[in-house]
Amino acid sequence: MTDAALTPTPNDCDLPRVRAQFATFNEAIDYAAKSLKGLNFHDMRGELARVYPYSAMREDALVMARRLVAAGIGKEDRVALIAETGPDFAALFCACVYAGAWPVPLPLPTTFGGKDNYIDQLAVQLMSSDPKLLLYPAEIAEMASAAAARQGCAAESWQDFGTRPAPGCDLPEASPDDICYLQYSSGSTRFPTGVAVTHRALLHNLYGHAETMNLGTNDRCVSWLPWYHDMGLVGCFLSLIANQVSADYIKPDAFARRPLAWLDMISRNPGHTLSYSPTFGYDICARRISSQSNVAERFDLSRWRVAGNGADMIRPDVMQNFVNAFAPAGFRASAFTPSYGLAEAVLAVTVMPPGEGIRVELVEEERLSGAPRDLSRPARYRAIVNCGKALPDMEVEIRGENGETRGDHQIGKVWCRGPSVMHSYFRNEDATNDCLVPAEDGKGPWLDTGDMGYLAKGYLFIVGRAKDMIIINGKNHWPQDIEWAVEQLPGFNHGDIAAFAIEMENGEEAPAVLVHCKVSDPEERIRLRDQIADKVRSVTGMSCIVELVPPRTLPRTSSGKLSRAKAKRLYLSGEIVPIRLAA
Repeated sequence: MTDAALTPTPNDCDLPRVRAQFATFNEAIDYAAKSLKGLNFHDMRGELARVYPYSAMREDALVMARRLVAAGIGKEDRVALIAETGPDFAALFCACVYAGAWPVPLPLPTTFGGKDNYIDQLAVQLMSSDPKLLLYPAEIAEMASAAAARQGCAAESWQDFGTRPAPGCDLPEASPDDICYLQYSSGSTRFPTGVAVTHRALLHNLYGHAETMNLGTNDRCVSWLPWYHDMGLVGCFLSLIANQVSADYIKPDAFARRPLAWLDMISRNPGHTLSYSPTFGYDICARRISSQSNVAERFDLSRWRVAGNGADMIRPDVMQNFVNAFAPAGFRASAFTPSYGLAEAVLAVTVMPPGEGIRVELVEEERLSGAPRDLSRPARYRAIVNCGKALPDMEVEIRGENGETRGDHQIGKVWCRGPSVMHSYFRNEDATNDCLVPAEDGKGPWLDTGDMGYLAKGYLFIVGRAKDMIIINGKNHWPQDIEWAVEQLPGFNHGDIAAFAIEMENGEEAPAVLVHCKVSDPEERIRLRDQIADKVRSVTGMSCIVELVPPRTLPRTSSGKLSRAKAKRLYLSGEIVPIRLAA
């Protein structure tokens, strides 16, 4: 499409919308291609750079599918794809689906971690998924080739692959129970487990998106989320195809450099906007707006119908700050749509009904820790966000340590089951058996999510990750509480602190807190360390080990979330070196 013809794809057209009610994703692509809708890619400044109707995407995908077959790629072979937001990845993902191969979206390099760490991460994920071919953008040829060579995997830039011959051939028929793709969860970098998702599971989840958000006339999606993370891949790419929604994209690195470009695009959107972000995305935008900014002149957020929020712990204070900053531009707090999900259930398990916004319950610390109330101390509360109701045909239960079902407002492990639950972890039977538990009623396995929460009148409240819990003297502490305590001190942002438990020489556990330090004066650093320790003690009643570390030291997942598990591992191995303080 020439520059002179850059007209965005429409929000609506004559083709009746079908809410993902297809037997396979192949059928979903075929149907979307009959519409005038499609994907619209914007540059770093948010200007429209490429219009890609679903009809053109399907045509390109079928040509690429024939190239894959000619290259020896067959049914159930894996094809690793570096998930750069753009038409190349979109066509190649669909090409793999048409060819019966399993696309495996893998992350791009990030600005943190460095070249060698990226090659290591990519090589480990290639080893896990065992693909026949890795396809990548030419800009990262050196790193992608190095990772592929380490695993003995063929590798080619998608620009070069696009010049291969595409002879005619018969493409295989897809079945609803075939695997559609492999998804790596954002935290799986050292011991990755690829989530195998069937066509049936995918389309059930995509149908659930459309139903719970009442997808309809004039809706359009705006997104910066990376396509190697389930929220970006499923929620803001695959769902749009299956539900025939037009979309506008900026790349994740464009958002990182100019986050307000996201809101500029929403402001220019002529339709009812659907747009999603983890908490940190809303936080960054609210922080970029100064009190002197006239947001009403720059932005128009009045048509933002669904402001989805998920992928990490939802923080009501951040959401309120965003409302305070952008209400003058027409943003409504009721647009916030909290959700809960995980790659093992394709994406969403629960979604807040549109229009209900952020609803919070204050929960006593003792209920979270499971300890009896200490009457000598004032009661402390933590705000827990309502993550909504289960998708159609999904069940959610809260269970205790012995598997017993718990009632409303009783905290336990979150279990779910339904058509969206994954098939398995690829080639990892032990991990699969650890989290998928057969049901006695024969209705399908239950998924032990590993998360902690409670139910109240059908709504789910998430408390935290069970594996992140810090247990000191038999009392449970959530790392989020410790991190929140430090964030209340001036100069700290969400993501500057990582809390976890470490084992001391006497065999007992103690809480450790790694904190980004931005001050250089030695005496100020000592005062800061002591101030942090005092703050944590005042909030949690615990004494903790405080280590100041250089800025940008704490690791993040591919979706930008703090990785506590990796921070702990790097700290214990000596790869994160704390700043030495004077005696």
